[in-house]
This record gives sequence, structure tokens and C-alpha cells, in this order.
Amino acid sequence: MGSAKKSSNTARQTRIAEMRRAEEARDRRNRILTIAVSAVVVAGLVVGGVVLVRSQSGDSDDATASDGKTSGKFVAGADGVRTWKGDLARNHVTKKVSYPAEPPVGGDHNQVWMNCDGDVYTKPLENENAVHSLEHGAVWVTYTDEAPEADVEKLAAKVKKTPYSLMSPDDKQKDPIMLTAWGHQRTVTGADDPNVDKFFEKFVQGEQTPEPGAACTNGLSQ
Repeated sequence: MGSAKKSSNTARQTRIAEMRRAEEARDRRNRILTIAVSAVVVAGLVVGGVVLVRSQSGDSDDATASDGKTSGKFVAGADGVRTWKGDLARNHVTKKVSYPAEPPVGGDHNQVWMNCDGDVYTKPLENENAVHSLEHGAVWVTYTDEAPEADVEKLAAKVKKTPYSLMSPDDKQKDPIMLTAWGHQRTVTGADDPNVDKFFEKFVQGEQTPEPGAACTNGLSQ
């Protein structure tokens, strides 16, 4: 039994390592593409400023339009995980989004994700950025000021060594410590609750991930 679990963990670590290498290669390509696009944009601005005008018009439309609708409700499983049954929109928007859950488990979100490569934040996050991280397959650990400091420190240590995870305070949530993935959420009693490891094992880059292997770096950080 122990050997099987060790083999599973090794396979998971190998898969994450492969995704990180692919992510680094993708980042290099994106940097080259960004430089090329920037050169084209600058040239366009020099010619007549038309690109700038159109870009501003597009941003305005995006800020007011959110066609995707999030609807449904949570259904509690026997394992204590609440699963969202319904639709979770996935549009990129620049405005604030009113989510039906806190923390949200999905929905329309900002086009920039929060870095989630084992990142531990000490201030609350903008939900719109964190939801984008969930779309990339991250597990989001959140806690209120009622969570014991010792538990917060232990959970932070776990997050720091786990790619595709992030952690932040959230005093608007109903329970002291909560774990969230895209479409899934649960409450845990503390850092030593065995359900913490179970949640991470199942949902870090799990089957629920809308965009498996997408970047958890080069996003937004505090």
C-alpha cells in the first residue's frame, strides 16, 4: 500500500516537473512573441495612432461585457467536498465579478492570473485574478483571522513546496480554513486534517482543470 502511494506521488511529481519544463519553454516563446508584437504596435502608433484608438475601444467593450453566465449550486459529497453543479462561465473580463460563493470556485475572471507556483500571499487577493489560477489547475488555500497561527504556518509550508497552489487570507469566507479548486471546495479543521492532503492529491492539476498545464508563473503577484 505504501509502495503504491509512493509510486503515485512520484508519478505526480514527474508530471508536474514535465509541465514546468513545458511552461518555461512556453514562457520563452511568449517573451519573443511579446517583443515582436510590441514592435508592430509601436510602428502602428508612429504611423497614425489607429491601433491605439481601436485598442482602447476594445478594452471598453470588454469592461462592460460578460456574456457567460454562472448558474447552479453546490452539492455536498460523502467525502465532504462540495461540487458545483451547473455552469461556470470562463470569459475574460476587466470589471468586478459578483460570485455566488466565497471564495469563488470559478466563473468569469480577469485575463491575468495570480502566480500560483507555491505562492503564499499575506493580503487578500482579487477574486477575479485568483479564479484564473483555478482555471489553470491550482488549489487555493484561504483562511480567516480565526484560523490558528500554527495551522496557517503549516499550510503555508505545504503550499510553498507544491507547484500549482496558492494561499491567502479571506475574512469574507464562512469557515476559518477552506480549500478551493475549479468547481470544488471544502472546509478543513486544520493543517493536520488528512483531508488537506486528499484535496491536494486529487485537485492539484486534477481532472477538473479547464486548462491543464497552463502557466502558474509570469502572472500577478503582490
